[in-house]
Amino acid sequence: MAETRIGVIGCGGRMGRMLIADIVATEGCELSGGVARSRSASLGQDLGELAGIGRLGLTAGEDVRQVGRPIVIGTTGLTGEQEKAIHGAAERIPVVWAANTSLGINLLFGLVEQVAARLGPEWDIEIMEMHHRGKVDAPSGTALALGRTAAAARGDAFEEVAQRGRDGITGPRKSGAIGFAALRGGDNIGEHHVMFAGVGERLELVHRATNRAIYAKGAVRAARWLIGRPPGLYGMKEVLGL
Repeated sequence: MAETRIGVIGCGGRMGRMLIADIVATEGCELSGGVARSRSASLGQDLGELAGIGRLGLTAGEDVRQVGRPIVIGTTGLTGEQEKAIHGAAERIPVVWAANTSLGINLLFGLVEQVAARLGPEWDIEIMEMHHRGKVDAPSGTALALGRTAAAARGDAFEEVAQRGRDGITGPRKSGAIGFAALRGGDNIGEHHVMFAGVGERLELVHRATNRAIYAKGAVRAARWLIGRPPGLYGMKEVLGL
């Protein structure tokens, strides 16, 4: 069976370097190249040396056309125009677009969907996430995806029920609202808590990431799954068969 050739966009970042290492270490995969943004210190460097696994003879470039397709996208905090571009690309090529590629967090999505569908609006939903001090978007893309999952399971429009922050005299909590809290500090890789608060009881679903390698492994798995798929927009639910 031919090896799956995978390129890395953003090869100089933390996740990009981990992806390089995981691709090289995965049987049946071959690293085809990597690109970094213009003026990045990674440009021209050997990809293996960037990833700390020894020289590979492939250097980081800045022309994204050298990276093939289909494509796996795990970037969060995108603008509306960027999201439209992804939908447009999915009309021509297969795309996996996931806020989070770990197995555990995607199982959490499934659990949240089931619980939200079975508990009525009298159960308040609160989503709390914590990440390292360098994360630039809040709430995290994963937290928002969890909120969208819960809203859809209840038959609600997410933007109508999402409460992104509280400050001052806010008044009583609105029935059916989905609240968010974002914490930032230290080197926390990622925590997500989904709380269903009822009268006299509370159900909490929690996922904690302790190693970024879980995201790289999930992304490589998604890339291999995409081979031979028809154009369309897919998620980790399809990749993992959940």
